[in-house]
Amino acid sequence: MPGLLSAMEGFCVIGIVIATGYVAARMRIGGPDAQMVLNRFSFFVCSPCLMFAILSKEPIFDIFHSSIVVAFFSAMLVGAVFLILNRLFFHMGAADAIIGALNSLYLNSNNIGLPIATYILGNGALVAPILVMQQALFTPIGLTALDVTTKGRVSARAILTQPLHQPLLIGSLMGIVLSVVHSSTGWFIPDFLYDPVNMIGQAAVPMILMAFGMSLHGTRPLQKKADVPAVMTVAVLKNLVMPVIAFLLAYFVMGFRGDVLYACVVLAALPTGQNVYNYAARYNVGLTFARDGILISTLTSPVFIAVIAALLS
Repeated sequence: MPGLLSAMEGFCVIGIVIATGYVAARMRIGGPDAQMVLNRFSFFVCSPCLMFAILSKEPIFDIFHSSIVVAFFSAMLVGAVFLILNRLFFHMGAADAIIGALNSLYLNSNNIGLPIATYILGNGALVAPILVMQQALFTPIGLTALDVTTKGRVSARAILTQPLHQPLLIGSLMGIVLSVVHSSTGWFIPDFLYDPVNMIGQAAVPMILMAFGMSLHGTRPLQKKADVPAVMTVAVLKNLVMPVIAFLLAYFVMGFRGDVLYACVVLAALPTGQNVYNYAARYNVGLTFARDGILISTLTSPVFIAVIAALLS
């Protein structure tokens, strides 16, 4: 199966770079702050440059493909399912339940999504609509809900300006604007300006993966036993239920076939985004729950994506 072989080769590339980061952490190369430096530099500099470089050369109608409908509704349905299960079985507080819903629906479109889209699906731009959807829609909604449940009030200014503090979203929107200009006028920025941005962007994926490998060193998940059922539920919802919903929506509702169907389901199987832990830390709720949900879904995601590749590629 060429698709499965391609997926395995992609995971091999990704795995080797992650393992390099893990070994570097064990050998204390770069010191105790190496992971933080790589994460921050890739987040604030390289990844925005990469998204700008990719999207600026993508036709605008390819960027906002109708597959975004699948990503939106599959995420919302999975989040709703977790809230229902929490009401029936877990009985978490409102703030922790919101973290659980975000754990279930929020895709790691950057740290894992970009490498998978690049090396397995062959097009890094495929994560752009998901990234824009999450940063411009899901993040403000999630932060509003956390504001209400933890503080009893909403800071409208903080919620409305939240997208302006997201470098990936800013880089993506700048690339989209240039794509629109290029499509309508034929003008594009000179190569001496585009090439350095693209060169910096090319460093994003290896830096992201090595930083993730460093984060695995010394990690001890599932220490809080009371959270284990909810954490496992999050992993199942994220890595199994969400791809199934995405397949049903893409195949039967949207009528997608071939590469588009494959991409919809693979991207739905991405693990939970690390942003969820940042939100939990900001409000000091569900910290271990958020961390364990992200870690378990990240470790199990390759298995499900390999199965998807075997079935659909």
